[in-house]
Amino acid sequence: MGKFDHVLIASDFDNTLVYTQGALDAGLDTPPMIERNRRALEYFMANGGYFAVSTGRALPAFAHFADDVPMNAPCIIANGAGLYDFSRGEYLYTAFLDEHVREHVAALLERFPDLTFEIYHADRRIHALHPNQYVYNHEHLTRAKVEVVESFDEVDLPLIKLLFEDEWEVLDAVYAFIRAQDWGDRYELIYSSNHLLEMTARGATKGDMVLRLAEHLGVQRKDIYCIGDHNNDLPMLQVSAIPFAPANAIESVLKSGAQIVCHCRDGAVADVIEILDKKYQ
Repeated sequence: MGKFDHVLIASDFDNTLVYTQGALDAGLDTPPMIERNRRALEYFMANGGYFAVSTGRALPAFAHFADDVPMNAPCIIANGAGLYDFSRGEYLYTAFLDEHVREHVAALLERFPDLTFEIYHADRRIHALHPNQYVYNHEHLTRAKVEVVESFDEVDLPLIKLLFEDEWEVLDAVYAFIRAQDWGDRYELIYSSNHLLEMTARGATKGDMVLRLAEHLGVQRKDIYCIGDHNNDLPMLQVSAIPFAPANAIESVLKSGAQIVCHCRDGAVADVIEILDKKYQ
C-alpha cells in the first residue's frame, strides 16, 4: 500500500506539464519535460498514485511525446473526445463527431468559404482545409504531418474533432455563427489559445472524461486532482478536489479559484505533488 493509492492527477500537456509556448514563438521543437517534474511523477506513481495527461491534442499530435511522459493511466485526448490507453494501443472510450457534421460544416463554409481548420480522424491522420501559417506552426510543434484536402467532402468519418485556426476576430465570428444555429448545441466549442478554437461533440470535455477515467480506475471524486492553464482545462478543474493552475495560466484560469503553483517551466506538476505529499500521510 502506498500513500497515494487511488489518487489521480490529471495534467494538461502544453504549458502545464511542458512549456511549449516559448518553442512555438521561436519556431523550435517541443522541449523535453524537465527533470523536476519527472522525478516527482516517478515518486508519485511509485507510491501508488495514478498520473494521466489530459490534453487538447488528438492522438497523432500527442503520440510522438507519450513515450517521454511517465504515466500509468490512460490518456485523455482531444479535449475529452477520447480516452486512449497507450500501453494497449487502443481507445477505451470515444465521443466522436457524428455524420451530421457534414451538413453543419457545409453551412459553416457557406458563411466562411476560406475558413481554415484541421480535421482529426480517430486514427493518426490529420487533414487540413485552406491551411495558413497557424496550421504550419502547429504542425511543426506537434510533429504530426498534415495532409491538405481541397474539399471537406474528401474526408472520411469518423472524426474526433475539428480545430479552427485563425486570428481571434475570425474565430470569434465562427463561434458566434455556430452558436446561433439550431444545431449549435450539438457541439462543445472551446478556445485552447488565441488562435485555436476546438470543436468536439457535446459532452466531450476534459471534465467529463476525467470523471470517466476516475471511474475506470476506481478513484473517488475526493481524490481527483487536475492542473491546467487554459479555457479548455476549466471543465476538469471544476471536477478537481483541489484545482491547480500554473502561474503562466491565462487570466480566466487564474481567477477561477484554482490554487496557483509555479510557472510550468519550473515544474508546476512537481509543485502539485509536493502539496499532495503533505496532504496524504
